[in-house]
Amino acid sequence: MGWRSRSKAKMKPVVPKERINKQIRASNMRLIDENGKQVGIVTLSDALNRADRAGMDLVEISPNANPPVCKIMDFGQYHYQKERKMRESRKKQHIVQTKEIKFGPNTEDHDYNFKKNNALKFLKQHHKVKFTVRFRGRQLAHKDIGFKLLEQLMEDLKELVDIDAPPKTEGRTIFTIVSPKKDIEKIIEDSEKTEE
Repeated sequence: MGWRSRSKAKMKPVVPKERINKQIRASNMRLIDENGKQVGIVTLSDALNRADRAGMDLVEISPNANPPVCKIMDFGQYHYQKERKMRESRKKQHIVQTKEIKFGPNTEDHDYNFKKNNALKFLKQHHKVKFTVRFRGRQLAHKDIGFKLLEQLMEDLKELVDIDAPPKTEGRTIFTIVSPKKDIEKIIEDSEKTEE
């Protein structure tokens, strides 16, 4: 048996999508100089000469335009700024997960409140919550108890959640999915103030 590394997957270097300098295939193009001024339609060799004189790169900005649009710029700096913007936008994204909370049909009040408080924690983090009531053996004959439990949960959380999926039966379980309202933090703060 050979030794295998269990390190994280390596990121592939991002290959730039824009064609630069000699990679550009168009014979004529609309050129924008290093100051952002439109030069007009020029040949590839003329555009490459202008970029060389400026000590910068010729970058094909819009290859699908007719004729393609090219700009004289420092490609390294342009590519760095573009990657940085992508990284910043990824940081601001929030990935919504669905958290599951399981009940039994005979869940006692303390367990019910404990699980409801856990659901509130997930909802405050803007995650969806799937409430599941699971039946075992003869309990399956009393599905109405499960529906009542989920209805009570929906009643307790009605100001804080939007119901994505009403209670449904699936095999030996009954489940419902809820998502937090957009201003859930404000609603919770207001309800805590009124309790005081």
